[in-house]
Amino acid sequence: MLSQKFSKTFSIGDGREVTIETGRLARQADGSVTVTMGNSILLATVVATEEPKPGQEFFPLSVDYMEKFASAGRIPGSFFKREGRLSDGEILISRLIDRALRPLFPDDYFCEVQVIVTLISSDAEVMPDSLACLAASAALAVSTVPIQEIISEVRVSRIDGKFRINPSRSEMEKSDMDFIIAATEKNIMMVEGEAKECSEEDIVKAIEAGHEAIKVQIKAQQELRDMVGVTSKREYAKPEENVVLRKRVEEFAKARIDADSRANLPKTERKENYKKLYEELKEVITKEANLAEGEDLSDETKKLIKNYLADLQYDVVRDMILNDKIRLDGRGLDQVRPLDMEIDVLPTPHGSALFTRGETQSLTTVTLGTPLDELLVESAAKSEYSKFILHYNFPPFSTGEVKFLRGPGRREVGHGNLAQRSLKQMLPGADYAYTLRVVSDILESNGSSSMATVCAGSLALFDAGVPMPKHVAGVAMGLISKEGKFAVLTDILGDEDHLGDMDFKVTGTRDGICGIQMDIKVDGLSMEIMRNALEQARRGRMHILDAMYNCIPEARSDVKPHAPRMVKMFIDREYIGAVIGPGGKVIQEIQRETGTTINIEEKNNMGEVSIFGTDKEKVDKAHNWVKGIVAVPTVGDEYEAVVKSIMPYGAFVEFLPGKQGLLHISEVSWKRLETLEGVLNEGDKVKVKLTGTDPKTGKFKLSRKILLPKPEGQQRMDRPQTGNGQDRQQENRPQENQ
Repeated sequence: MLSQKFSKTFSIGDGREVTIETGRLARQADGSVTVTMGNSILLATVVATEEPKPGQEFFPLSVDYMEKFASAGRIPGSFFKREGRLSDGEILISRLIDRALRPLFPDDYFCEVQVIVTLISSDAEVMPDSLACLAASAALAVSTVPIQEIISEVRVSRIDGKFRINPSRSEMEKSDMDFIIAATEKNIMMVEGEAKECSEEDIVKAIEAGHEAIKVQIKAQQELRDMVGVTSKREYAKPEENVVLRKRVEEFAKARIDADSRANLPKTERKENYKKLYEELKEVITKEANLAEGEDLSDETKKLIKNYLADLQYDVVRDMILNDKIRLDGRGLDQVRPLDMEIDVLPTPHGSALFTRGETQSLTTVTLGTPLDELLVESAAKSEYSKFILHYNFPPFSTGEVKFLRGPGRREVGHGNLAQRSLKQMLPGADYAYTLRVVSDILESNGSSSMATVCAGSLALFDAGVPMPKHVAGVAMGLISKEGKFAVLTDILGDEDHLGDMDFKVTGTRDGICGIQMDIKVDGLSMEIMRNALEQARRGRMHILDAMYNCIPEARSDVKPHAPRMVKMFIDREYIGAVIGPGGKVIQEIQRETGTTINIEEKNNMGEVSIFGTDKEKVDKAHNWVKGIVAVPTVGDEYEAVVKSIMPYGAFVEFLPGKQGLLHISEVSWKRLETLEGVLNEGDKVKVKLTGTDPKTGKFKLSRKILLPKPEGQQRMDRPQTGNGQDRQQENRPQENQ
């Protein structure tokens, strides 16, 4: 063997084991491991440059999670038959890893780091997203890339009232809570997930259960690192530090930043004042440097001034909030910005809402589609269709910027996913035939636009007539903590998010939490702080929900007149072929004649028929047509029949789609008819009654005259008579058996 293999196996309960291995694959990477559970195998690699790029001012970490279709024995369905750009699902898992890893690196580390996690073998029952961050962290642990701590990530689900770590796919179908939790040995780093209206205390218990499982995984990584022999991390070039310049920046700018922070200024004015302060500071320091005429400060000095000014703003604003309980816009710590909301703001979409909270605004639309509009979601393990789609758009004008318009980035995918998971909890079940597409266009942004999307989405769905039982709202929380003191902020601004220690988004109804996304930037978040943040978020959510119910208290009872109408019915599976017809002839005729769209699926040994159209009368016509095809004729029922052909002895009429019977000449009228000429013609509509079936042939026997009033003379002839009179009565009696 050319390589030495190291491996560590640990248990996650119920006899399930996970193995971390290094030293066999991808040996030229700075760190590489495989994580195996069942037949699922993930390969994680990490590579970091030795030196940062010249002038680098931020940490360039890239994390990519990808699934090889070969891992599940499948060929991609694309035209090229190879994996393409990352799917939304892969992007979301990449974000889960990235958000957990990023705080592990030193603040002054600017070397480029690339983490790639690949699913190389798939297990139908093992969900790889719960193992991906473990793999990434283990790859970093066995490398010399400088991380401060080891972490891991687990899925915590509640199934039948009990928390379970990393459940199988089939077990997840019974789950009412689903959270991914990342943590170090001591601190929670990231939480994301959804629930069917769980309580705040349920969230705390889920986090505690997840943290205990994570400690086991961290210990296994530490033992693997020791086996490999990694005892220290590499040295790296640290940014230049100028103590004198930092002190001068503080002397000149601290009072100005403090005054602007307390002035309750709009975001744009505060931003403009900060730019002016930077220019004035550069000018003062240039004069004090006694430079030769025409000489300017070095680029390195300008960069240091900018960095020190940003550090000063960070400290001043945080101290103001923490010590004086004053926020940048003058609100109290638990106060939500002014709310304004309106529904039915656009005439053509099937549902629309405009939601404004302070300087954050979402214009959201709802489109009702047919099952043919469902979204195909493919992963290595499976392909499935989704009937609920939510897209989030963040154009540059929403923040007053000029940028190229490109496709949605990872941020847009992640924000849209949080809103989708939250609203999904209140949507009608599988028997709701519409495909729903919600689109949130952010028109202004200063604070959480994803939470504005949740609120606007709920309002727009109510406006569209989607039968949701409750509104779902969301609020973004922040945290400032220092030396044992902390302040929890409700409805954070963009600057408060940037300067704070936590970004904590909570969505839910009046009765419980539907979704959470939390990123923590500091160590030492206690359960006490967590409980305080959750309770404050609950109060903020209730305030927003009250305003939403005042706007529209319940979903419209019907869709709008221009929205597609929908009728769903279930038929015996044996009739599916009859509705479709040979080569689709019957269903195509129905759609052509009624202008509707019809979708038929076999579910649970029944045929599910969904009929869509914009005209209610035409939808009803198609509905009745299908009902006629599958209806079982009942003796004694009346039908509107159409004459199909004329014979000397009567007319064949179609009284239900695909079902014909003989209307005997003697059953057309109370009068004795020698011929039907002039009485009935092909294509005529005639009302008939099913009087029976021929016991020999099983053919249907129909009567028209039985529905007509008897002539008076006929009634006298019907009375009992003797002799020839009886013969005459028999002659004129309805001939039901002919």
